[in-house]
Amino acid sequence: MMNTSSQAVIDNPAEYAIHTEKLNLWYGTFQALFDIDLDIKQGIITSLIGPSGCGKSTFLRSINRINERLGYVRIDGSINVYGNNIYDPAVELVQVRKQIGMVFQRPNPLPISIRDNVLFGYNLHTGGKKRASRSEQDDIAESALRQVLLWDKVKDRLDSKATELSLEEQQKLCIARLLPVKPGLLLMDEPCSALDPKGTEAVEELIWELRGQYTILIVTHNMAQARRASEECIFMLMGKVVEHTATEDMFVTPAKKETADYIEGRYG
Repeated sequence: MMNTSSQAVIDNPAEYAIHTEKLNLWYGTFQALFDIDLDIKQGIITSLIGPSGCGKSTFLRSINRINERLGYVRIDGSINVYGNNIYDPAVELVQVRKQIGMVFQRPNPLPISIRDNVLFGYNLHTGGKKRASRSEQDDIAESALRQVLLWDKVKDRLDSKATELSLEEQQKLCIARLLPVKPGLLLMDEPCSALDPKGTEAVEELIWELRGQYTILIVTHNMAQARRASEECIFMLMGKVVEHTATEDMFVTPAKKETADYIEGRYG
C-alpha cells in the first residue's frame, strides 16, 4: 500500500501538475522505481526518455493508478496531482481517471461510431446526472474533434465506425475521447509508435497545439521527437531519475555523463 500522509484535497491550485516524493514501486520482489522525486510543471509538455526497461512507462502508469490493478505491485512514497494525493483512501479512482487522461502506444478506438467514441467517457462520467441533449452532445463532440484537428475530416461521417479511420486519425480520436470530461493532465505512452512519419508529424502537431490547455507527459524512445515536441525532459535509467531540465539544455549541454551517453547513442 502507498503512504497516504499527504492531504487528500487541497483547494488552492498547486504550483506543479505532478509532485512525487520518494516514490518506489515493486513488481513482486523486483524493484522498478527507486526514490522518484519529481516536480512537473503545469501547462507544458514534458517528455520522459531512457532505454527500454528503465521505468518510464511504469512511472506513467502509476500516475493514473493503472499499476494497482496488478495484485503483485507494491508502491510507497507519494504522488500528488494538482495538490491531491491520488493514492489517499479518500480519493475515488473514478475522479483520478476523470482528471488524468491516458493515451496508449496503439490507438484503441471502440468499435462504435466516431461520435459515440468521443462522447463515451463523457456519458460514462455523467451517467448519474441529467443527460445532455442531443444538440448539446453534438456541440461537445464537435468541440473535442476540433481541438484534435479532426473535425474537418470526419464531420460528414460521424456515424461511421471509428475503426475505419486511419491509425493517425484513430489516435487523434482517442485523444478527443478524453477531452469532454475536462482532464487537466494527459499521459501519453509512445503515442506515435504505431504511426508512419506523416502520422507522427500530425500527432506531434496536435500535441503542440494542446500545450497550455493541458499538462502533457509523454514517454518516447524517439530522441528527435522528445527534442521537437517537449519543453522539459526527464531522463531515467534503471528505475531512477538521472536528470530533469529544459529539453534544449538536456540535448545541448546535459549535466550528467549518463545522459550524454544515452543521447549520443552509446547505449539504449
